[in-house]
Parts: sequence; C-alpha cells; structure tokens
Amino acid sequence: MKLACVILGAGLGKRMKSSLPKVLHTLCGRPMIRHVLDAAGGLRPETRIVVVGKYHEEISRSIPGPGISFVVQEKPKGTGDALAKAAEALQRFRGTVLVLNGDTPLITPETLKRFLGVFRKNGDALSVLSFTTQHPEGYGRIVRDEAGKPLRIIEEKAATPEQKMITEVNSGVYALDSEIMPLLARIRRNRANGEYYLTDLFGIATREKLGAGVYCICGEDEMIGVNTRHELLRAESVMQTRIVNGLIGKGVTFLDPSSVRISADVSIGAGSVIYPNVCLEGATRIGRQCTVYPNVRIAESTIGNAVTIKDCSVIEHSAIKQNAQVGPFAHLRPGTTVGARARIGNFVEVKKSVIGAGTKASHLSYIGDAVVGRNVNIGAGTITCNYDGTQKHRTDIGDGVFIGSDTQLVAPVEIGKGAYVGAGSTITKDVPPMSLAVSRVPQKNILKWAARKQHKENGRHSKRTLRRRPRTGD
Repeated sequence: MKLACVILGAGLGKRMKSSLPKVLHTLCGRPMIRHVLDAAGGLRPETRIVVVGKYHEEISRSIPGPGISFVVQEKPKGTGDALAKAAEALQRFRGTVLVLNGDTPLITPETLKRFLGVFRKNGDALSVLSFTTQHPEGYGRIVRDEAGKPLRIIEEKAATPEQKMITEVNSGVYALDSEIMPLLARIRRNRANGEYYLTDLFGIATREKLGAGVYCICGEDEMIGVNTRHELLRAESVMQTRIVNGLIGKGVTFLDPSSVRISADVSIGAGSVIYPNVCLEGATRIGRQCTVYPNVRIAESTIGNAVTIKDCSVIEHSAIKQNAQVGPFAHLRPGTTVGARARIGNFVEVKKSVIGAGTKASHLSYIGDAVVGRNVNIGAGTITCNYDGTQKHRTDIGDGVFIGSDTQLVAPVEIGKGAYVGAGSTITKDVPPMSLAVSRVPQKNILKWAARKQHKENGRHSKRTLRRRPRTGD
C-alpha cells in the first residue's frame, strides 16, 4: 500500500528561547527534524511533506532533499489545521498517511513499521501511537473504558483531575486512511486558544464507527518531545547512548562511553579504540583498528585503517591514510591529506596541504599550502611562509628531501627531489634535486664582548649608587 508521511514542523518553539526555529536545533549533529525525516525515509514513502510556518524559508533551506516538499501554515492554528494544509497537497493521493512531529527526533523506523503493521492488520481508518509515562504533564491522555477500549483523547487543559492521573498519553503519531482526510473539515476550533486539535479527529472517527485504535507499542524515551533546552539535553543523552551502543555492537571499544560526543553520521570500524573526552563531528569516517586518544576533536574527516590520533589533537575536513600517526597537540586544518605511515607530531599545524607517505614532521612546524613528497623529513621549527600579505602561494617539496630545523620556506618555492636544506636557512629560491641549500649569515665571534658589557653595566650601577647616597651632618 502506498504511504505518505506528513511531518508537522510549524511550531514557534518559544520555550527554546532562541531565534533559531525549534526543529532546527541540533541533536547529535543533525537538526531535530532531520532525524524525523530520516526515520520516515526508512519506510520508503511515496512522498514526505513538511508543514512549516513562520520559519519556512530557514527550514526549507536546511533540509533539502529528494522526495521532500513543503506546505506553509501561515498562522499557527494547531495540529488539525496543519494536517489540513498538507491534505491540500495530497488530494490525489490514495493510501496511508503517517503523521509525525518534527520535535520528536528519537522515533525509529522499526517502531513506525510495527505501528503501521498493526494499523493495516486491524483495518483501522485511524490509529494513534501511545506510550506510558510517570510524568504525563503536557500530553493528551488516552481515555479507555473498563474493557480497555479507547474512547477519546483529551487534552490536558480539558482533563479532569481524575483524567490527569492517566499515565497512557498521546505520542502525536497518527496513521490514517487517505479516505478520511475530508473529516478534518469537521474539527471545531477550540474556544480556549482558537486552535484546531488533531486529537478531535479520533472522536469524529469513533462516532462515525470508522474504526479507530490506540496502540501502546513503544517506550517513553523514544517519544521524548523537545520543547525546551532541558528536553533537548535529555534527548541528546538518549541518542548518544543509542549511537555508542550501536558502535559497540559493531566491535568498537569505548573506554568511557559517557564522556564521548559522537554525531549521528559518524562511522567507526571494528577493532578501533576510543578514549575518553573524544568528540567526533559530522560525517567523520574512522577505519578499522584505529586508536583515538583523549581530548581529540575530529570534524568531517576520513581516517584510514590502523591510524593513531594522539592526545589533544584537532582534525578538521581532512583525510588521513592508513598507519599514519597524528599528535599529540597537532592541528590539521581543512584541506589536509596525510599519507600512509606519515607522522605529524607535537604542535605541528598543517593547512590545505598534501603530506606524502612516510613523511615526518615531528614537532613545532607549520605547513600551509604545500605539496610534500614521500619520505620527507621536516625539522623542528620549519615553516612555510605561504602568505605575502595579498595572496597565498604554494610550496613544493620533492620525495626524500631533508629540511633542517628552523627553516623558512618562502613561497612560491620548490625543493627538488632528494635535496637537503641546512638548519636555520631562509629559502627564497628553488633548490635543484640532490642539492644542498644553505642560507645563513656568516658567524662572527667578538672576543671579550660579554666581559666589556658587564664592566660597563657595573660602572653605571656604581654611579647610580653614589648619586643616591644620603647626606650626613649639617
């Protein structure tokens, strides 16, 4: 049977106290509504419609994708009105309509599949997904008769004190046959706040004897609705646990799972070990048998197999090949590629450069806008002077080059294959292959200079002492 998914995302989210639309607040690296769209996408629907309101431009820009369309609810008139807007775009659709909320990001495709299975098996015209909670405040309550048959869904504001004690609540997830969509026009405006409640559709379907069911088939954590920053934090914790447990199940070791922060798009290969206080962001890919030591942040990067990332390193939009080693205290800036078996060590910064296989830059160096060949040695304190105040220039270093310590390579410059550059040199011209380049001011020793300097300073000190000696007598 055909399926259409409608995601309600027009809420203003005032309780978030933010200028950012509520559904665009991030959860494990993705906007909340992206998680809902991805869950819906796991069902392979014919279409996904997002109902947006005041922030329709921001939301539509943030979640582009095939098979996603947007419907604007100009004024916030409630969930019933929001679905009615989507119904206008589904006039020719025949099948099942699944209604989700953009602020319930923990819902899974597995739960939705079970819910749709029950809906279709029982032949309902309308089904509601419910859950139980010890803290039902803010949710609509599921009112059942003594036999357990659902009678209606009552909003908290309209509930009696006895009804407020009910712990089974409405999740806001609905499945309905497209044939009953015209019944949305029969929902009446709530007198208290002027909104149209989608929950009223359940009562209408029940009165029409169309078949309406309520199914409690998921846990509370999965149905957390995010309306405040505290709720966002709680949802983040649940999803982090879900992500880490999934990776552990695939053979990844975490030494302190509670301390790591891993985005939903991260992948890690089997046999890798993640130390405490590691932050992995975006679509980062880490291969097999890697070790990531404490206090490392990796963003939008690809790490090959058997790579070691040592303590306190930052890697952004970069690629590291197999068996390489980075850190500690290294910084790989965007556009960097580190070759296989290469070593980028203590306090080395690399920006928009290619580092060849087997090359070593062990400490205290800056490599920017450079192409460095294979098996190159970069001595301590070496820098590429790539910026002339107006534009960046490139440095090319051939295979097998040896760069001595405290060298400045003033770009544009090329160091030929197999060449040597003496320590303390400032290289402003190309160095031919297999050559030695030395650029130093000749050393000059001035004999007894320090002794004469000390003698002069002692003399000045004695004069100051005499001037400051106090007078005695009359």
